[in-house]
Amino acid sequence: MFAPKNHPETLRIVTGKSKPVPTSKIQSALQEQWDLFNSSVAKSATENQVAKKSSPLGVQSSFQHWDPFPISIKSAKGAWMEDVDGRKVLDLSMGFGAMLAGHLNPVVVEEVKKMLEIGTLFVTPSPQTRDAAERICRRFGLDQVRFTNSGTESTMYAIRTARGFTGKDGVVKLEGGYHGSYDALSVSVKPPLDEAGPASDPIPVVQSSAVPGEIHVIPYNDADALERTLKKHASTIACFILEPVMENIGIVLPDQGYLEQVRALCDKYEVVLIFDEVKTGLTAGYQGAAQRLGVKPDLICLAKSIGGGIPLAAFGGKQEVMDAITTGKMAHLGTFNGHLLGVASVLAMDKIATKETLDEAEAFNRQALARISEIIEEFQLPAHSVGFGVKGCTTWSTSPVRNYRDYKATDFDLAQLSFLWSVNHKIMSPPGLDEQWLISFAHKQPEIDFMVEDFRAFASYLRN
Repeated sequence: MFAPKNHPETLRIVTGKSKPVPTSKIQSALQEQWDLFNSSVAKSATENQVAKKSSPLGVQSSFQHWDPFPISIKSAKGAWMEDVDGRKVLDLSMGFGAMLAGHLNPVVVEEVKKMLEIGTLFVTPSPQTRDAAERICRRFGLDQVRFTNSGTESTMYAIRTARGFTGKDGVVKLEGGYHGSYDALSVSVKPPLDEAGPASDPIPVVQSSAVPGEIHVIPYNDADALERTLKKHASTIACFILEPVMENIGIVLPDQGYLEQVRALCDKYEVVLIFDEVKTGLTAGYQGAAQRLGVKPDLICLAKSIGGGIPLAAFGGKQEVMDAITTGKMAHLGTFNGHLLGVASVLAMDKIATKETLDEAEAFNRQALARISEIIEEFQLPAHSVGFGVKGCTTWSTSPVRNYRDYKATDFDLAQLSFLWSVNHKIMSPPGLDEQWLISFAHKQPEIDFMVEDFRAFASYLRN
């Protein structure tokens, strides 16, 4: 096996040989696994039918739904969950990073209980919120920070802050990039290729009902495309927002030098650079992806992993940019900003997410990636493994994925079959075909062995 060149802090392992899985095998296996799914989780089906009476699709986020129905979970602890059918299920989704500490981590529980003796919501400044802000600034290298309640709020307010700072309205984003459901960013998230135009110069594809304003869409890992856009439109562009490591389409790593070029171009054309670290954050390492990769943006958006499972998010960065709030060029508002239970979780995560605990979790992740790569090579599967920090994924392609168009060329039927196999064999992987597993602080050697042996069983299933 070999590892193609990418940033030294990232990991992509591509094996040398592969052979296709026959289409007939994939289709028959999909039918077999769907039949097994429908027969083994009947109570989830019933729960979903009941839930549909009070909520659209029977879920509280559209992403939680899949046809014919999603698994319904009734409890969780550590790295494991129990569904309504009584199955004990290994959680490899872990809230896309929000459960980095593990379910019901005792330190998080303790800090939240302590805060419940003090209060839940003051709607005023407090020493507790100030302390939490100081911790976030210190860890992520920010001059100033403001708390919000979700990743969507953080990216929305980062965009507005950049607009207030620059006096311009335009936004540049990546094709295939997801940054929450703010209108300005609900563009070309997963666009149909027949609407998206040429790969080198994508056409913005707006999601239904969104009103985005001036939006420019470019490919990831293409600094030339960014420069062409900035050279032509810099007078109206306020910011460029991107995940430094794309995690909306698997895990897509930055080419060597790409992020450094992005930083230089944003400086050259006086455009605010925003890193969306909602999904990376602490899952990328002790100080997040920006510091690990060595490129400092003007603003960073955070959520999920900083909250220990409690709703909490933030955006912050350079003081000169954040001064747009101080001067009134951008009003940042919110009744629940700095909610005390979220503040308690910041303290808990600051205690828990040490260099040592993150290094241990990442070592487990790298072990899983290496062992799964060996299985891919042994069975000559048309796939490869990719990892960053404590996250990893199997990408069903023999070629590295560098951007959205590469992602669209991967084998989605195999991805669907892999997901369905895992669910049927008591592993809860993320419901999308393009998400990542997460090794939390609660995952230890038995959990790594469980997930790797399940993948081996799946590989054998494909070849028999």
